[in-house]
Amino acid sequence: MSYIGHTPEEGERMLAEVGAGGFAALAEQIPQRLRLGRPLELPQALGEEELRRLFQRLSAGNYAPADSPSFLGGGLYDHAVPALIDALVSRPEFMTAYTPYQPEVAQGTLAGIFEFQTMICELTGLDVANASMYEGASAAAEALLLAAAATGQRRVLVAESVGPRIREVVATTLDGTGIAVETLPAPLGRIDPQAVVRAAAAGPAPAALLVQQPNFFGLLEPLDRLGGLLPGQGTRRGHLVVSADPLSLGLLVPPGELGAETVVGDVQPLGIAPQGGGPTAGYFATRQAWVRRLPGRLAAEASDAAGRRGFTLTLQTREQHIRREKATSNICTNSALIALRATIYLSLVGPAGLRQAAEQCLARSHYALERLLALPGVGRAHEGPFFREFVLRLPRPAEEVVARVYAEERILAGIPLARYAAHRERTHELLVAVTERRSREEIDRLRDALARALA
Repeated sequence: MSYIGHTPEEGERMLAEVGAGGFAALAEQIPQRLRLGRPLELPQALGEEELRRLFQRLSAGNYAPADSPSFLGGGLYDHAVPALIDALVSRPEFMTAYTPYQPEVAQGTLAGIFEFQTMICELTGLDVANASMYEGASAAAEALLLAAAATGQRRVLVAESVGPRIREVVATTLDGTGIAVETLPAPLGRIDPQAVVRAAAAGPAPAALLVQQPNFFGLLEPLDRLGGLLPGQGTRRGHLVVSADPLSLGLLVPPGELGAETVVGDVQPLGIAPQGGGPTAGYFATRQAWVRRLPGRLAAEASDAAGRRGFTLTLQTREQHIRREKATSNICTNSALIALRATIYLSLVGPAGLRQAAEQCLARSHYALERLLALPGVGRAHEGPFFREFVLRLPRPAEEVVARVYAEERILAGIPLARYAAHRERTHELLVAVTERRSREEIDRLRDALARALA
């Protein structure tokens, strides 16, 4: 059932409307023998996550629990979703809102977009953000198109440590544009700044370098050493494009402060459940110099003839509104309702709450790695600092291990890297993600289940 809250005054008005003198009068039709006749013996109040976990344990006595502990990652994560988000976004004025072409009747939608843009700018350390993208992968491809248009160069570099799905979308989107996409190897799990220098000098000047932070393997890339590596001067200098996890930015230095020209990503960690793979929403932030090349739409603050504050769509740089040859993108809209979820999440938790969620991910993932590395034959595939996610090297094929762990314990132990075409040969490596929702007990259960599967 959806969350519906009533104030005492609203309750009194409803009772008066039906002619009842109080709540007890509503229960007069219930036989006395069926009434409890005393206050409920309730335990001390629990937090939302603890209460959800309690109900899952109670329901397990009736049927197999549907919500298995998930250590899946690779771009979709099992983060906490406060109940208030569903309560707010399910309101009809949000659920049925249409594209805000008419600002005079869409001020609420435009205000929500404006707040989303503002929060993304604060997270990324950049000047301007659009109303959102379809998802993070297409946002990365659009950022490379922007870089190519801004610099006039037709070559982009993409780190091998960027997620395979993002790289596939980039390759598909840029195919046929005349922009060459080159992959930079990351044999140690992270990009080598010197490899960037060598690659940039080995051909035409690159328009952009795309990296992910944290990268697909959970490792932190050396952004502070990448910002000024691409050749060129002024507007012709290649862009550092960073696909950044927004929740990690509660802890990490904003990429915009480390030299990134454009920062993109997926807001799924911010109050959006994995939902079987989607929908999610992408974000796109860049510097003021490139605002007229920004894909999609932008909501801006304005004022009416009376000087009252309001909002409107502006700089709609797509082919529907301007001559096709001047359009920067064929992106036609934004994922408004999902972006609103992220906006509500950030409003609820605030800077301190976002940092706390990131710190919980950091602490619990490091605890999990320590526990799992104690298993015989288990090693770490990559060394270096990481956030929320890491790759284990197992003594047996990872597919066999995760299948047995799920069959015996109903635990989703992680993603075998060999499922991705780009990592097909890595049959014994397992990508494990640990969010703030994973308790110490669940991590210990994973450790014990893996021990039995590897025995």
